[in-house]
Amino acid sequence: MAVDRPADAEKEVRAAPRTRMTGPQRRLQLIDVARGLFAERGFEGTSVEEIAQRAAVSKPVVYEHFGGKEGLYAVIVDREMETLLEMVTLSLTTNRSRQRVESVALALLTYMEDRTDGFRILVHGSHGGGADAKYSSLLNDAISQVEHILAGDFERRGFDAGLAPLYAQALVGMVSVTAQWWLDVREPAKEVVAAHLVNLCWNGLTNLEISPALADAAHGLHTSDGTASGNPERNSVES
Repeated sequence: MAVDRPADAEKEVRAAPRTRMTGPQRRLQLIDVARGLFAERGFEGTSVEEIAQRAAVSKPVVYEHFGGKEGLYAVIVDREMETLLEMVTLSLTTNRSRQRVESVALALLTYMEDRTDGFRILVHGSHGGGADAKYSSLLNDAISQVEHILAGDFERRGFDAGLAPLYAQALVGMVSVTAQWWLDVREPAKEVVAAHLVNLCWNGLTNLEISPALADAAHGLHTSDGTASGNPERNSVES
């Protein structure tokens, strides 16, 4: 996605001092340099010439390692997805539902804090449906896992398991959107953000109503199936 350049973007891209590197070292350097430029300017707003200048190499060096800007971008997206997937997967090793929610929220925030440029590329990238499509795929995988967990809980509690996909979308969406907000403000600390996310998710699920109702001043309370409701029955999530 092309983005507006900052006010001083007309100035030349600052180049790194020229140093001799091995092939693998040069490849990693180009990835690091390009990650920052793609995050700052988007795919369309970044040129091979700028990448080469920032890395203090010639343009042919970039083509030699990656075949062009598209190849370099694809490598960066794949590496970021691999890192994020590994962190999220490790966070799901516990069997306790609440700890899973805590671990996933903290894993996402930690990834965003440690690899901010990479996350911006995954969320805002638009080249060929690459980065943003892969991030959407990751969210869909997370939704599927949450849906599976909730469906089991709902069945044990006498809830409609068919509503598990709806709740899974809501929970994952809440964590993802809040995490993107936190990326810009960076406060409070990520542990505090994760704790409050879990507080809202978990306590909301703990007091979940079997037949949620909307308050309508004209018609009284109506449940999700359209019937009148008095005091909705509640149940709690297993911890």
